[in-house]
Amino acid sequence: WDMETGAVVRTLKIHLNVSSVAISADGKRVVSGSYFKSTVKIWDMETGAVVRTLKIHLNVSSVAISADGKRVVSGSWDKTVKIWDVETGAEVRTLAGHSKVVSSVAISADGKRVVSGSWDKTVKIWDV
Repeated sequence: WDMETGAVVRTLKIHLNVSSVAISADGKRVVSGSYFKSTVKIWDMETGAVVRTLKIHLNVSSVAISADGKRVVSGSWDKTVKIWDVETGAEVRTLAGHSKVVSSVAISADGKRVVSGSWDKTVKIWDV
């Protein structure tokens, strides 16, 4: 959406049931997470093309992208947080510690911390 006019800028044909979206700080990438497909898609904002599809863990509930656009963070029903390399699609790290669904994730502007919220009634701050 255009923030000034409210007009739709682009419509992305996504995967089944989008559960979460995020946009990179530079506005070049959009990240979407799918609950039923258990995938995260990284999109080029200008062209609308899929840059990469990550086959993730069980039922993606939340996604975030680092300010530099190099890392994606996902939260899931499997109670974990995963960090992914955008360029290669490789899993960089799994953060485990929640006892229920991870419902929300965020990454700090400097990329050094990840925050996760869970149905276990906790918010965890991770040094990454």
